Amino acid sequence: MIKIKSPWSLSLISALLFLVGWPVWGHPVLLFFIFIPLFFIEKKINLSSDRNKALKIWAFSYLTFLLWNLVSTWWLINASLSGMLIANIFNSLFFSILFLSFHWSKKRLPIRGAYVFFISIWISFEKLHLSWDISWPWLTLGNGFSEQIYWIQWYEFTGVFGGSLWILIINIGLFEVFKKIQVDYKFTDVLKKSIKWIFSIVIPILISLIIYINIDESQEKIKVLSIQPNIDPYEEKYLYSNIQFLEMLIEQIKDYKDQEIDYIISPETYFANGFGERLNNFEQSQLNIEIKKKLIGFEKTQLISGIQFYNTYSNLKRTKTSNKIKQNLWADFYNSAISVSINEATEFYHKSKLVVGVENLPYSDLIMPIFGKFMIDLGGTVSNRVVQNNRSIFQHPYKEIKAAPVICYESIYGDFSTEYVRLGADFFAVISNDAWWGETPGHEQLLSITRLRAIENRRAIARSANTGISALVNEKGEYVKTLKYGSKGAILGEIPIVKKITFYTKYGDFIARICILTLILYFLMAISGRYKSK
Repeated sequence: MIKIKSPWSLSLISALLFLVGWPVWGHPVLLFFIFIPLFFIEKKINLSSDRNKALKIWAFSYLTFLLWNLVSTWWLINASLSGMLIANIFNSLFFSILFLSFHWSKKRLPIRGAYVFFISIWISFEKLHLSWDISWPWLTLGNGFSEQIYWIQWYEFTGVFGGSLWILIINIGLFEVFKKIQVDYKFTDVLKKSIKWIFSIVIPILISLIIYINIDESQEKIKVLSIQPNIDPYEEKYLYSNIQFLEMLIEQIKDYKDQEIDYIISPETYFANGFGERLNNFEQSQLNIEIKKKLIGFEKTQLISGIQFYNTYSNLKRTKTSNKIKQNLWADFYNSAISVSINEATEFYHKSKLVVGVENLPYSDLIMPIFGKFMIDLGGTVSNRVVQNNRSIFQHPYKEIKAAPVICYESIYGDFSTEYVRLGADFFAVISNDAWWGETPGHEQLLSITRLRAIENRRAIARSANTGISALVNEKGEYVKTLKYGSKGAILGEIPIVKKITFYTKYGDFIARICILTLILYFLMAISGRYKSK
């Protein structure tokens, strides 16, 4: 048998594989080996005479997942120490519990059943991580291929859970090969035993390339101007009024007048001075009136911009989501997108997926009385924001084109994004403010993962980010144009309009739903004791 190293070494090797396989600096081929050291840890401890086997397996897996989380998403600290701690500590805990459940299932199911249980519970959790209050799907395994878009053009059928399934199956298959290899085996012997799993890696890539070369490029295109103002969110953002920010925007776009631009897109919370703008009666507000005046020269253009709204209430009229400002004054806050055209009423969309610990406090009714002061001391937010439960789209006033307003973190969510397309969206207008993360991998990872939405739905993306990276992306996930991080400027270009509805758009996360049903079935089989080892 292969000589098994110490659990400490194996745990660190697994963490290293996770790290060097993860985008944007890693290579995803290593993701096909990430669980193998953990499987060896579980096997070694399970066969030993040690006490507290489950505790040891959990501890070593927690170490692996904590290192992966910390090194991959440490940059959250730039926005909120509390947000970073919540995301990394709890995410690692969840993953380690999933791996521990595999150890439990091996005692009560045949080994193949235990593997099916592990795959099912892992993907089921990834699906849960898209919807509950402590949602943090950044490290969904299928996101790991975001820099190798030519490998995964079949995401238009499976979404990212197809990638997660691919990684898990290959890891299990290769582990079964490696654990049976003798010390004196030659490389050619190992290769022969691994050949079917090598083909299991190569064949999906070949299928992806075939899909890619057979995609018919759309001849229908729209002209988009994506703005990157490069405003410092910590200091400069609070020096100007929203009217002054409007003047800066007009200064950036003035050279593009009379170019028959269909859309101008500016970043998330571009208009967010003070509390923002009052949502009630915004149509008659000074800012809205001034925006329409300043768009002269862009009569056939729709402006999509980020904005913060608020509404205020007294004690008697406060809402469930409102935040106390002072005695007898409560306020609702909205992170929103607006669609403004000269001769049309302004439309709104309110961000629905909020960043845990940065934009919302999960289970605040329970946590605030206990940890509220602690969260404030850590620099985190304790204020709620109102979310919009259903997607909405912006209809262009002069063309049969509909835009999906996607605000920053929402672009991480696959099935969520399909709702825009099912409503008729022809492209994604992604607005973001990545300045909070600074010059870290955070903004690169977010852009990279966002491209997966283009492949899943075959919809182009026009992205405006405050400090970058602003980009135009086609329906294959390829960059049409980009503007580097930390620069001020604008991108003018054309993106294709595709009317096709993909299998994934229509059926969403069907792989995850199948896994949930499979998990229930195998869990019931496991607790029944029918297959328990004698």
